Amino acid sequence: MQSPLFAYTEAQAQDRYALQNPQLLRVALTGHDDVLARKGSMVAYQGMIEFDGEYRTRHQDHAQARTGEGLDLMRCSGQGTVYLANLAQHIHVVDVDHEGLTVDSGYVLALDSVLHWDAVAVDSQFGISGTGAYNLNISGRGTVALMTSGHPLMLEVTPEKYVCVDADAVVAWSSSLRVQMQAQTSSSSVWRRRGSTGEGWELNFQGHGHVLVQPSEMLPPQGTQIGQGLMAQYGLGQQGARGANQGNIWTN
Repeated sequence: MQSPLFAYTEAQAQDRYALQNPQLLRVALTGHDDVLARKGSMVAYQGMIEFDGEYRTRHQDHAQARTGEGLDLMRCSGQGTVYLANLAQHIHVVDVDHEGLTVDSGYVLALDSVLHWDAVAVDSQFGISGTGAYNLNISGRGTVALMTSGHPLMLEVTPEKYVCVDADAVVAWSSSLRVQMQAQTSSSSVWRRRGSTGEGWELNFQGHGHVLVQPSEMLPPQGTQIGQGLMAQYGLGQQGARGANQGNIWTN
């Protein structure tokens, strides 16, 4: 058999997490350290691999119900290789250290089982809970695989240069950064997008660290189906991407 498809054979690597291509991740398991992956993200595996639902404590269930942030994961264990992907999104491997990582749960594909996470609130100068009001703070030492729609932009934040990012485009940031949710409008029109520009909520970052932004905003998160009606097409209301995605987030 001959085909140009044979150009897409397995890419050999010694690393535990290795990209086979921008949309496909290979994770090597040795029987000692398990990996936690987004439920349903396995596309293939080799060897003796077991997949189990990851147990969640009552506190974690309560936190997700209250904040909308969490991780719905499966535990991959054994010896062999597992291949992970989700809707052909671009995958990025990040090593987490003492600095920590804050991320929107919808963009986590996989992570080492030794890492810990908690839901954290993003401050709002208006005291209003809106899109992105809660995120996950991942701590410990280990590796996280993140997903983005398209090739992302990594912005550096320094004490001399703060960064403002659209709340619908930000993926993750260094947990050491100070962050505040804001809207560049008067408080009387905070629910309106800024004039006729289509811009609304922003996250303001200060300190020293990095912010990861994807070239996409107000699009259905992974696995979400757009509902019917004009509001739903813009991601609004109970049938929109925001409302329909309430149960598509996850925790360990």
